[in-house]
Amino acid sequence: MVDVTVLPGFAAVILLFLVPPGPDMAYMLAVGLAGGRGAAVKAILGIGTGMAVYVVAVVVGIGRFAQAYPLLLDAVKVLGAIYLLWLAYTTVRSARRSPHSSSDVTAARPYARGVLVSLTNPKVILFFIAVLPQFMGSAEQAELQLAMLGAVNVGMEVLLYGAIGVGAGAFHTRYSESHRAGAVLHYIAAAVYLALAVAILAEAMIASR
Repeated sequence: MVDVTVLPGFAAVILLFLVPPGPDMAYMLAVGLAGGRGAAVKAILGIGTGMAVYVVAVVVGIGRFAQAYPLLLDAVKVLGAIYLLWLAYTTVRSARRSPHSSSDVTAARPYARGVLVSLTNPKVILFFIAVLPQFMGSAEQAELQLAMLGAVNVGMEVLLYGAIGVGAGAFHTRYSESHRAGAVLHYIAAAVYLALAVAILAEAMIASR
């Protein structure tokens, strides 16, 4: 059986982990601004799917492999930063187009992009590897306990970051009729991507020294 008495403390740790801005939060903010509430909902479902993949990976023991080969996580981190830079570029390009253009890259395929952003966020699997084992409690079956903790983590992130994305989408809905205001929202979204990508690359460079 699982031990649910650890959940209050585990939830508090999750909140401390989720509050600082990261790739998932940045993507939700940006896609909400650029694509609206509908895109934000699809994006957070994609992020939840990506996190679920990591949960399964940890439960079956793949997390130990990543822990044994830290360079693999560094490579994933760099790939994630490059992807964010690409999103920044394409979002700026979209800001210069007609507001009625259907080729908005940020808003297009938000579910698939959410999955990719989540899978290229190494902090997720690092969190699972470092934190989940600390909340095994008196569980008799480790796999079930890890699965429960992972599901709680995914659920909390979907709710919190989903609310951020939907909230940002309210600005998109309000200003979508104005080409100038829409372009400003796109530039803000691009700036979020760019700032986070630079921060990730700087962190990777410092860690490699």
